[in-house]
Amino acid sequence: MSPKVGLIYSDEYLKHDTGDHPENSKRLEAILSFLKGKNILEDLTFINPRKADLKEIEYLHNPSYIQEVREICQRGGGFLDPDTPVSKDSFEVALLAAGGVFSAIDRVVDDLDSAFCLIRPPGHHALKEKGMGFCVFNNIALGARYAQNKHRLKKVLIIDWDVHHGNGTQEVFYRDPSVLYFSLHRYPHYPGTGDIEEIGEGEGKGYTVNVPLPPGCGNSDYIYIFKELLSPIANEFKPDITLISAGFDAHQDDPLGGMGLTSQEYGALTSLVKEFSKGIVSCLEGGYNLKALRESVLAHLDSLASRPEGTRGPRGRELNLFPKERIGEKPNNRVREIVKKIKEIHSKYWNFG
Repeated sequence: MSPKVGLIYSDEYLKHDTGDHPENSKRLEAILSFLKGKNILEDLTFINPRKADLKEIEYLHNPSYIQEVREICQRGGGFLDPDTPVSKDSFEVALLAAGGVFSAIDRVVDDLDSAFCLIRPPGHHALKEKGMGFCVFNNIALGARYAQNKHRLKKVLIIDWDVHHGNGTQEVFYRDPSVLYFSLHRYPHYPGTGDIEEIGEGEGKGYTVNVPLPPGCGNSDYIYIFKELLSPIANEFKPDITLISAGFDAHQDDPLGGMGLTSQEYGALTSLVKEFSKGIVSCLEGGYNLKALRESVLAHLDSLASRPEGTRGPRGRELNLFPKERIGEKPNNRVREIVKKIKEIHSKYWNFG
């Protein structure tokens, strides 16, 4: 049987009005219309999101910040920082985004193998007391706390493959060994965090793994990192659930990324994540070239929905995750050096064989 995959979506997400901004409602509209055109929606279980209540947002955000966002929106909108506009409806939409992740986790714990949250605003830059980088509430971090608090899942793995480092997510779990945060991102790049030496503090040492990459890294580099670092660490950690900050702005055509992934590669990365995951919930973060974004999301969903052998999707689509032209490709030397250094730093905490 093919895996059962859920899709979280609501038209309410379009009401977060950011005007002429890279993160706008056209992103979701482009993805949804493309998925409809490819007939993949009939392979998915549609899930209506619920709004998070304020006590759930307080799992990590300070009440004073939550109230600040609410008041700005009640006044008709404004800016949380120079990059992060909100409109009159943004507070309620942000509650629905976080609640959408909760709804996805409920279903994955109950009866689905995975779920993709087609939500906005994104979240991984949001700090406890501050919204930034297009983000209002930290959806993925809230989801991790929800999985632990509601479903008593002890160990959560967060994989962040957005081209930007998830500084907000790292902040929340930096001293927490129950949540393993693994991020690969362009560096130096916005927001300036995610250095290789940032590995956690106290009991959380070793449970933050940052893979800072130079511009231009592509398919073979990411596959190498997943196989050499992520897979052995995840297999040793043994997560009860895997959450993905699924930004698609490391795509070679993204205007904000400067990296070299292809749309198809996101399917390949997803197939590797499936190998060590009991259940997967992925949440849309970045991705600002509409064509690249919609194709990358399709590859991600097609991989989530494919049978274990990974050769075809549930409707017989050829996934072709590892095309012949990639045979013999190797990661660049800089990436090899980075991986070697990370292994040296983290060998105190993880066995790399």
